[in-house]
Amino acid sequence: MSWLRGIGAIAIVLTAVAAVSCGDSGGEQKPSTSTAAPPADKPAPGDHTVTLEFAGKARTYTVHAPPGYDGSTALPLVVVMHYRPGTSAEIAQTTGMNAKADQENFLVVYPQGLNDAYNALVCCGSEDDVGFIGQVVTRMTGLWKADPKRVYATGISNGADMSYKLAVELPATFKAIAPVSGGFIGDRALRDAAYKPAAPVSVITFLGGKDRAAAQLGLGVDTWRQRQGCAADPVPQEFPRGITLTAGKCADGSDMHVYKLPEMGHSWPGAQRGGLVDPGAGLNATDLIWEFFRTRTS
Repeated sequence: MSWLRGIGAIAIVLTAVAAVSCGDSGGEQKPSTSTAAPPADKPAPGDHTVTLEFAGKARTYTVHAPPGYDGSTALPLVVVMHYRPGTSAEIAQTTGMNAKADQENFLVVYPQGLNDAYNALVCCGSEDDVGFIGQVVTRMTGLWKADPKRVYATGISNGADMSYKLAVELPATFKAIAPVSGGFIGDRALRDAAYKPAAPVSVITFLGGKDRAAAQLGLGVDTWRQRQGCAADPVPQEFPRGITLTAGKCADGSDMHVYKLPEMGHSWPGAQRGGLVDPGAGLNATDLIWEFFRTRTS
């Protein structure tokens, strides 16, 4: 894609963004200086809703620990982010990530966005969600003994956009991200060549051909690949429903895998229950995401 065509596409993208988001966040985020007492969560198996004060506001997140968890072994951590408007409980149901964590023995954390949204690349509000999620991860690697070398992020829609923002603004924190039906979008992502991770962050993403934001999400993939120097080789596998996979190494050693599902809309592939589901998409994103994450370690 030439830069002239890219500039024209940017204008289309920024118009389309308004249809799927709540507007540009308008500004760089500032780190919190909150000195509030830490939340009184007690690591144990099962589900735990935690409230902490961050930037002067009460923020919540939910932790899921697998059966047998006792904090004696450093487990991988997956941060899962909801759509807009959405909740931690809803994205847990959509992704089925708790059941996957129980099978594969990893920790999951679901940060709750204020007003049911995150301040991601094009939407919403002005909260320092990068700082908030960074503090949650620090607490998980400290108190909960999550392995700091195996921290990952995924999400759908607004939560997917947020995963890209975390990859760029907290690159030493996340080893890999998995945006689903969301992307590297918005004015800064598309125009600022310096807006990219300072450390390798691998990406696996799933894009629906019938998503109303398909054009902008595709442009975001192209931009990330160009900025990171990623190869994009077709993978010769047989998928149903016209699904394709392109994959390749990036200049910094990270990987980028892109699944395109031409018959899918704005959904989580293979999800059975909850919001934004597509049970018949032709593949299971949750399974593929974990398989991708578990092989990205340092």
